[in-house]
Amino acid sequence: MKLDSSGLQVLSREECLRLMASVPIGRIVFTDRALPAVQPVNFCLDGESIVIRTTIGSKLAAATRRAVVAFEVDEFAPELRAGWSVTAVGRARAVEDAGEMARLAALPLLPWAPGSRDHYIVVEAEQVSGRRITA
Repeated sequence: MKLDSSGLQVLSREECLRLMASVPIGRIVFTDRALPAVQPVNFCLDGESIVIRTTIGSKLAAATRRAVVAFEVDEFAPELRAGWSVTAVGRARAVEDAGEMARLAALPLLPWAPGSRDHYIVVEAEQVSGRRITA
């Protein structure tokens, strides 16, 4: 087991992806009017890509178009002082191909927010890192 300088367990890319797939909500970090912005979203992994559904006119859809973004997921048990955190960084893209859209629509990704969510954003996870803390 590899530890970082703080004594936290460094997770492999494979473990990070497995943990990401185990939770339904993450946080996407993007730039909005030259400032950092964070938005919680439900998501699904498609291989190593993060898939998010939103509305075509949303601030998230506009801000992530061909932008480098970060995506974070975590799970903690405060009473045990244990948990993990995973961050992925990559370029976001809007899905415009009808065939890819139909394939993504078949994923188990149902929007939590009300209204039509027919716009897909895919983040290619280029850099993935994670840490685990245990009691």
